Amino acid sequence: MTALGKLFRTTAFKLSLAYFLVFAVSASLVMGWVAWNMRRVMNDQLAATIEAEIKGLAELPGPGGIRRIVDIIDRRARQPGASLYLITNFVGQPIAGNIVALPPDALREPGLRETTYERLGDTDVERRALARVLILPGGFRLLVGRDLEDREAISALVGRALVTSLFWLAIIGAFGGLFVARRVLRRVDAMNASAQTIMQGNLAQRLPVGRSNDELDRLADNLNAMLERIQELMVGLREVSDNIAHDLKTPLTRLRNRAEEALRTASAPQEYRAALEKMIEESDQLIAIFNALLMIARLEAGSETAPVKTFDLSLAVRDVVDLYEPLAEDAGVKLIIDECADCLVNASRELMGQAIANLIDNALKYGARAGEGAPAEVRVSVRRINDVVEVEVADRGPGIPPEDRDRVLGRFVRLEGSRSQPGSGLGLSLAAAVARLHNGSLRLEDNAPGLRAIITTPAATGEATQKQMDQ
Repeated sequence: MTALGKLFRTTAFKLSLAYFLVFAVSASLVMGWVAWNMRRVMNDQLAATIEAEIKGLAELPGPGGIRRIVDIIDRRARQPGASLYLITNFVGQPIAGNIVALPPDALREPGLRETTYERLGDTDVERRALARVLILPGGFRLLVGRDLEDREAISALVGRALVTSLFWLAIIGAFGGLFVARRVLRRVDAMNASAQTIMQGNLAQRLPVGRSNDELDRLADNLNAMLERIQELMVGLREVSDNIAHDLKTPLTRLRNRAEEALRTASAPQEYRAALEKMIEESDQLIAIFNALLMIARLEAGSETAPVKTFDLSLAVRDVVDLYEPLAEDAGVKLIIDECADCLVNASRELMGQAIANLIDNALKYGARAGEGAPAEVRVSVRRINDVVEVEVADRGPGIPPEDRDRVLGRFVRLEGSRSQPGSGLGLSLAAAVARLHNGSLRLEDNAPGLRAIITTPAATGEATQKQMDQ
């Protein structure tokens, strides 16, 4: 397709053509309405002039009135620029006037009408006139009229002005449409070129955005945001694939080695049983990892259908803390909870409980080791700040460096200091996914020393609380 053909097929050119057609029709209607009104006004003025003149002639008094009318018409007809006059006798023979030819039936009926005529001194030229016929006593007929040459000239002038305007409008509209279409097509071609680069695998490419903030810029901004999200998902997918290959290789290898060792060395049923129990334990850990991955995927896709209701998050946190208190005592860690009086949320109690359990489990595993002069404790605090409810899990461990706090929220991410502890690196990722599902967030802050993991979720509104109570 040629460049000109592409221009003609653009939406901008088609819109310009549509605007031209609409404007042309509108202009034609307006000009036609103006011309019609001008014609009507001129006809009214001519009719009023004719009516006044014929009325004056018809009211000439006394005997010899016809003779006087003939004399006046004869005198007026000889004047330059005179109106049209004609008086005939009862058999239709002209007596006086400046008209030499009329249609046969022009004088038959009285009244105002348009008619053709030939003027004295200008024969063989047919003209148009607006004339009024009056029947006088004795069967005489009087015609007074005005030539319509001025009216026709003005109508022709208006018509030529309309045609000229439409001609120049078509030219300007065509060039304007081509200019706009060329400008839009240049931007669309640039976006298409970027899209081709993206389709070839360069997800870092972005659509060009101008400074006009028009609809194309807004479209490019939205598409760039979508591309940014796609790139993040693709990077996450690659990282997950790499992490799965790396982190699951060890337990799978260990599982195979245990089975091979049992086949090679076990001789008694008790030894086979012990080997099978260890293999089942390894399998349970693998199943837990895959279940966590599946849960995170469902949460990020928004397909998790856990029931949502209004409940007191402080009570849910208390239940989780009670569950972990025996583990904390065995580890020599003091588990403290600061409860909240009014911390209602509209969320899934099971998912929020699992997210908080992951945070407490991480704190007990990696952050409960006391530093110099610091007690071995984990503090869980629930509080409401304006329209947000926060659950903070603070420990006294080594903490996480600021540059790694966003990275550890990814899947299978484990820092060097935590690789000696059991785990899969999915706890924080699952908690972050649960927070995002509930329009909240998970952030990590310094506890000096230690780490503060804070999960937030919107507080339940009065309407949501009343609705739950009604149900």
